[in-house]
Amino acid sequence: MEVSPKRYFQPLYFKNKEKAIDSASKYLYLKLINDIVPHWYGTTWEFNGHTSVPNNGEIACGYFVSTTLKHLGFVINRYKMAQQGGLNEAIALQPKNELKIYSNLSFETLKQKLNRTYKDGIYFVGLDNHVGYVLIKDKDIYFLHSSYCDNKVVIELAETSACFKSKIYVFAEITTNKALIKKWVFNERLIIPNS
Repeated sequence: MEVSPKRYFQPLYFKNKEKAIDSASKYLYLKLINDIVPHWYGTTWEFNGHTSVPNNGEIACGYFVSTTLKHLGFVINRYKMAQQGGLNEAIALQPKNELKIYSNLSFETLKQKLNRTYKDGIYFVGLDNHVGYVLIKDKDIYFLHSSYCDNKVVIELAETSACFKSKIYVFAEITTNKALIKKWVFNERLIIPNS
């Protein structure tokens, strides 16, 4: 029988918090990028889509994020989260005063700011009328989302993504967010603010 990764990280946390959070961060990053999201590639986008099964039914952008977070092991009401605007979805992951909000920037300027602010990892992004994940890897910015431009779940370079254009970008840390990772380790419910 496979041991739950949380059962491994919980006792480790009490012995060595930093090591536990760092290890859990790496685990969540690899699990999301290699084991969860790839199954969703090609799943049909639909504005009201809310399937929980990859490539079986349709998925809207907010449901893509909330469902994959649930599949990753976060304790979350995927329906309530998906029905929020980007800012409230971000606040469910990180306190508002810790979010990074950028507006009216060229992609090049945004990329420079992101690379100065963040290290390699997975981040939530809320746009004008869209949400998804941003993957920062070796200074490149990738957008993982249920795309209303391509009508399916894709990963693409953010710079060339028609859906990544926005007047506002709201970023919340996921795999670099120690408080969020601790909530994952100890099965703490993520609180979704009301609109």
